[in-house]
Amino acid sequence: MRYDVVVIGAGLIGSAIARELAGCHLSVGLVDGRSDVGDGTSKANTAILHTGYDASPGTLESRLVAEGYHRLGEYAAQTGIPVERTGALLVAWTDEEQAALPGLADKARANGYQATAIVDAAAVYEAAPHLGPGARGGLSVPGESIICTWSTTIALATDAVQRGATLHLDTQVQGLTRTGEGWTLDTTAGPLRTRWLINAAGLGGDTLDAQAGYDRFHLHPRRGELLVFDKLAREKVPLIVLPVPSKLGKGVLVSPTIYGNVMVGPTAEDMTDRADTATTEAGFDFLLGKGAALVPDLMAEEVTAAYAGLRAAHDQTDYLIEADADRTYLLAGCIRSTGLTSCLAVAAHVSDLLAGAGLDVTPRDDLPDPPRLPNLGEAGRRPYQDDALIRRDPAYGEVVCFCERVTRGEIRDACQSTVPARTLGGLRRRTRATNGRCQGFFCGAAVETLLANERSQA
Repeated sequence: MRYDVVVIGAGLIGSAIARELAGCHLSVGLVDGRSDVGDGTSKANTAILHTGYDASPGTLESRLVAEGYHRLGEYAAQTGIPVERTGALLVAWTDEEQAALPGLADKARANGYQATAIVDAAAVYEAAPHLGPGARGGLSVPGESIICTWSTTIALATDAVQRGATLHLDTQVQGLTRTGEGWTLDTTAGPLRTRWLINAAGLGGDTLDAQAGYDRFHLHPRRGELLVFDKLAREKVPLIVLPVPSKLGKGVLVSPTIYGNVMVGPTAEDMTDRADTATTEAGFDFLLGKGAALVPDLMAEEVTAAYAGLRAAHDQTDYLIEADADRTYLLAGCIRSTGLTSCLAVAAHVSDLLAGAGLDVTPRDDLPDPPRLPNLGEAGRRPYQDDALIRRDPAYGEVVCFCERVTRGEIRDACQSTVPARTLGGLRRRTRATNGRCQGFFCGAAVETLLANERSQA
């Protein structure tokens, strides 16, 4: 198969780029070695929609996060991606941390974000009354929000496919060959040919870049473990609680989730194995200790789940997004967790770079409407609560996963969608099935049976 553009990596960044370019007069392929979109780093992050207040002023990351914050907010409203405008609070526990707050406020203003405010201890406890004792003050960041990273990736990939992009899953790239004015990709599903090649491979980005003939950055996996507390804990954490950053990093946060839980994490452990997402006893103990210090009342609640994600730690100080017109190759690399917020702005920036390199990226005037996704957020109305929907289709009144109130109709829809669920994990990311306090112990067999039946009819 031959394309004008092939994007390698169907996470947040790759899916956003494919969506952007599929909106032009271009044939686009989106390639990923996994069985679903967003199944790597994109699925396991802290799911915060960032204002960009704490980015390094003047960097590409700073500009794209600030721009992406507004772009993604608008796109979420169009597609049904759930967002809760909870706000955030950086809490200072020591004199040194309190002294750092004015500098952080200045940094936010330098990034174009004017809404931060330094608050005293009384205001901290008014905003977060369940915090542990000893807070000296804080920095309020009212624009920080929580979002569903699963829905975001699925919406972008669905939009890309509906605009005409071809999605190649379970397609691992084994080698690259420069051929004439383009590239040939040797993949596990056969060769793919393209004029332009875009590397959005995330944690595999440096390996792919080396295969393309470059040596400009190096990655290593950094494992971040997180604990998810039961929904009964949500009232104890009404907003995102952040530590004041130190030389050692951003530290551990406590945050509500879009699904109604409370999250504590992440850890930061440098690894060598790029596939090791195991949770550990040490990580569990560390996060429990942090949670007990930050919100002592959390210890009265149950931990629903522990999980880990791998971030691409790198040796650069900024996003690395560069186009090589002579070799028709573009790298979108070194994009850390802020990539959730900046993904649409990154895609627009990539389009501008490609235009500057001679590729015609004139937008089409016949684009379909953006997809409308089912709501996964706890704050919005879910299908089991929609009487009119249930009257039209009783499958939406038949609850299968009782912890998360997921219905048979939602499972059916997820398996029949434009980018369908192909695995239990993919179904969880589209419906929340098996994501609750029993973790599938009660409903797992029924959910897997429904998935298998739907897949057999696909």
